[in-house]
Amino acid sequence: MGNDAQHSPDQGIEIRPIVREELAVWDRAIARGFLRPHVAPATEWRELLFEPGRMLAAFDSTDPTPEGPRCVATFRSYDTGMTVPGGAQLPVDAVTAVTVNSTHRRRGLLSGMMRQDLAAARERGSAAAILIAAEYNIYGRFGFGSAAPLAGWRVDVLRSGGLREDLPVHEGHRIDFVDLDGFRKLGPELHERWRPTQPGAIGRPEHWWRLRSGELELPGFEWKEAFTAVHRTADGTVTGLISYSVEDKWDGAYPDCPLTVRDFLALDAPTANALWKFAFSVDWVRHVVASGLGPGDRLPLLLKDPRGARPHEEAADFTWLRLLDLPAAFAARRYEAPGRIVLDVTDRYGWTAGRWALEAAADGTGRITPTEEPAELALDVSHLSALYLGGETATRLADAGLITELAPGAARSATTLLRTARAPWNPDSF
Repeated sequence: MGNDAQHSPDQGIEIRPIVREELAVWDRAIARGFLRPHVAPATEWRELLFEPGRMLAAFDSTDPTPEGPRCVATFRSYDTGMTVPGGAQLPVDAVTAVTVNSTHRRRGLLSGMMRQDLAAARERGSAAAILIAAEYNIYGRFGFGSAAPLAGWRVDVLRSGGLREDLPVHEGHRIDFVDLDGFRKLGPELHERWRPTQPGAIGRPEHWWRLRSGELELPGFEWKEAFTAVHRTADGTVTGLISYSVEDKWDGAYPDCPLTVRDFLALDAPTANALWKFAFSVDWVRHVVASGLGPGDRLPLLLKDPRGARPHEEAADFTWLRLLDLPAAFAARRYEAPGRIVLDVTDRYGWTAGRWALEAAADGTGRITPTEEPAELALDVSHLSALYLGGETATRLADAGLITELAPGAARSATTLLRTARAPWNPDSF
């Protein structure tokens, strides 16, 4: 415990990292916090993920249990890499398992855990932190902004007319089913080749593949074996993968089955075309459902009638990002247009606050440095974080009154400087 512990404003509540022997009570606190007390204990899963110092908890000594002070809030983080524009991997702190029991809300517990974790992440060299926000209004006050949304589709196969015949595919390609061993063997290598091509993508640790293939069991995670098919070019190189399930649903004597895409990876457009053609050709399928696609996905444009596709209801502001080290973050990404703008950044923690000159050269490199020049654009770090990957525009934020132009045309200049041809997308929960 030592210096890693801190007390909340409430007397008797301590925030600190847990030890391995406390995984069971930490797991039960997560179940209560996520409103799932009925879910069986997942102690073995927590044991697999345990990393000293990275699982935080708040303990209330005024409400003891037979095991000791009650665990009333949880927080976990781990290190991963996130692809930024240009293909580089930015070291980030991935925040997850954040809960506060309903009996202990509005007592500063989340604030205490968040500040402790983010400060430690900066010390470790993480340039940013990421999380998936269950509620929109929670994390902006900690400097997070929505940076990589999801925008999936539901496609009515009959109304859409299916895929266009003129879509290019690799000559001599083939698509083959693989079993679970094949999924575990081929998937990780393919994902590591795909990840640098997609801004916003993050790493998939070994346990991700073991869980998705049924090798590991997690209570509350309803796993059923899916169909998995891989795409190979004529020389046998794997360039794509689709994993999906089909619900056995009928309208009287007529098949009305939805095909739900669980995972979709393609290294290039011809591979993606072939995999979508395959999905749309499955017998009995009347709807293709893909919830985990990016906002720039072209699936509707592949259809004979794009009106046959409608947005998936789970489309949302999925991955949030919080910049922790501006010089490291802005040097890591690449830029599609040269330019320069002076920003006045506010940050409640002070880590990124100040006046900064962001500039990009014609060769695509860029940097951000402190300056005393007059600022052209004023914004909070949460909004700068939303702009960082190129998934949001400064002009839109300015029009919404979320950032302030201090010089005419500053929002337009920032939009041009930070824009990206490929929208950021992270398909993975964490």
